[in-house]
Amino acid sequence: MMQSRTMSLIESATNVVVGYVLAIATQIVVFPWFGIDAAFREHLAIGLSFVGVSLARGYLLRRLFEAIRVRGTD
Repeated sequence: MMQSRTMSLIESATNVVVGYVLAIATQIVVFPWFGIDAAFREHLAIGLSFVGVSLARGYLLRRLFEAIRVRGTD
């Protein structure tokens, strides 16, 4: 059974929110290990940039695999 568009949107939004929170938490823990001092506001901005890259990566990979699937059914 295919996932509905609404559930796909909810899944994608949840993935983005969880990824963003995880990125911020990871930065707060890991940056000091490397001597990087960043304010919380900077962590938010850095995390947002990684979310953007992650969204683009996820979209492009999903489209690639969909193209492979469609081509494989011909």
